[in-house]
Amino acid sequence: MSQGSSVRLAESGRLGERLGSIIIWLVASSVAGVLFCIVGDLVWHGVSGLNASFIIDPPARSGREGGVGPILVSTFAVLLVAIAASLPVGLATAICLSEFSCRESRFGAVVGHALDLLASVPSIVFGMFGNALFCNLLGMGYSILAGGLTLACMVLPILARTIEASLRSVPEDYRVAAASLGISRTCCTVSVLLPAASSGIAVGLVLGIGRVLAETAALLFTSGYVDRMPRSVMDSGRVLSVHIYDLAMNIPGGTENAYTASLLLVGILVVINIAATLLVRSCFPTESVAR
Repeated sequence: MSQGSSVRLAESGRLGERLGSIIIWLVASSVAGVLFCIVGDLVWHGVSGLNASFIIDPPARSGREGGVGPILVSTFAVLLVAIAASLPVGLATAICLSEFSCRESRFGAVVGHALDLLASVPSIVFGMFGNALFCNLLGMGYSILAGGLTLACMVLPILARTIEASLRSVPEDYRVAAASLGISRTCCTVSVLLPAASSGIAVGLVLGIGRVLAETAALLFTSGYVDRMPRSVMDSGRVLSVHIYDLAMNIPGGTENAYTASLLLVGILVVINIAATLLVRSCFPTESVAR
């Protein structure tokens, strides 16, 4: 091969590398741009109405005026019920699949396929299932408890699969070192593997919280529309996503408060994400886990 051909090949390689870098940066920038456009639109239309009284006061005139105080209480109550019911089950399922069963085993394959199918079920189907089981069969009626348990079924595959993948990503040397020291598998899982996989667990938890806070269809069938302050988990309660849907679609003149409530919901998700990241970094620093 002549020297001129080598130079042309080298220049062609550098040009291809630059072109690939440009495409990658454009794609990444477009993804970030979509987020900024959504947040910017919410800020533009909703920031003027976001204040302390909007967060504390109850809604008035079907939500056209007033705030979202009781609705926030119902939202966090449904969130707590959903996470409290799904996190232990999801964590136990992930540990079972990653540490106590082989990927090739029939049991692991059946449970894994069940989780994948459960994750693909539409939310409206979960709503109908929750209404039939929790509201009617178990006699909970339209309540925060029924809505939270329905959402627990929805976020279970997200939590289980995310935690399982995080546990499987922990280096095998951790397990070998624990076994050489005579540490039981259960103790190794609790004391070594879970702290090492804490960042993945936090990611799964944040994804689950985001799914719960953003869900609308399933809660229309289970937790209901009532916008008053709930007195217990057996009371009906309107969550923030349902309130936004109702303002935007059913209430003439409710668009302004719908934007404000949407901005508040996105802000809550951002705060939860940041808090989870800081909590993991403070409780399970990478350096201490590595040592």
